[in-house]
Amino acid sequence: MTFGFMKGAAAALLLGASAVALGSAAPAIAQTKLIGASQFDENHAFTKTMRKFEELVSACYTEEPIEFEMHLNSELGLEKDYVAYMNQGLSVDYAVASPAHMSTFSKMAPLMDMPFLFRDEDHWNKVLEADALKPIADDILEKADIRLLGYAGGGTRNVFATRPVTNMEEMKGLSIRMQGAPIWTSVFNALGAAPTVIAYNEVYNAIQTGVIEAAENEAAGVEQMKFYEVGPELSLTKHAITIRPLMMSNKTYQRLPEGLQKCIDEAGPQAGKHGREIESSEDGKKLDAMVEKGWLKTHEFTERDAMLAAANPVLEAYAEELGAADVLKNIQAIK
Repeated sequence: MTFGFMKGAAAALLLGASAVALGSAAPAIAQTKLIGASQFDENHAFTKTMRKFEELVSACYTEEPIEFEMHLNSELGLEKDYVAYMNQGLSVDYAVASPAHMSTFSKMAPLMDMPFLFRDEDHWNKVLEADALKPIADDILEKADIRLLGYAGGGTRNVFATRPVTNMEEMKGLSIRMQGAPIWTSVFNALGAAPTVIAYNEVYNAIQTGVIEAAENEAAGVEQMKFYEVGPELSLTKHAITIRPLMMSNKTYQRLPEGLQKCIDEAGPQAGKHGREIESSEDGKKLDAMVEKGWLKTHEFTERDAMLAAANPVLEAYAEELGAADVLKNIQAIK
């Protein structure tokens, strides 16, 4: 075996010497490979956010080539799977995912998905630019071993119904579908509505058959599921603006060179902002297009301050339960 190894070594030396002499081969350059995942195709805002991240990191870090391998269209599973993989340091290195999928690890994470967390889009942007969510990001890093690099998102959720809902009186008794998180039911109860949890794929039929009068969603969801056919009266409650963090496995991050870590830290917030600009712009365009086609009729909610006041005690109690009361106060204090 020793003799065989020596023969192999001699051959390798001879080949190396020949290559140098001929000038026909260069030494191999070490290359870092990072794997991303998206539930969507190249046209989706989340994928575009990650592509921007790749572009910024590649431009910043020139010490060695970086290979980014992106898996699209749920090839590596769903967002909840990406979070589990990143926690384990397996299969997926970076992705965009809903904060709800981090609640398994971090009790504070659901605060980011809470209704009425933001007064309006300007407040939402200022909160994210001020990094007011850092305590939650720190908790997720500690509990889930996942780093939040930046914040994408930007879809605004409104109420669509079989009748106009423009004030608190018209909100009273409104039978409206809620997503499963209990905070949503609690908040809409406080508004005087009659919320009920129904599976997303059953919403259309539930409105069509009169089981409920309304539901709530972003423009993209209303368009995709054709909810405008059964709930054409859209109330601009603007009760939630989505946050979708761009994240990376901390296990991956820690094995990277310091210079690359610095580039990732710089690229994350910029890519997140890019994603927010794309999604918030697309959200408005989709809504306008449905109105122009006559699919939807929009209504201003004239008592939004009263709606916020009614929701606030519920939000404060929930934030206290999550151990994030100070985070909520800091967010609300941003003008």
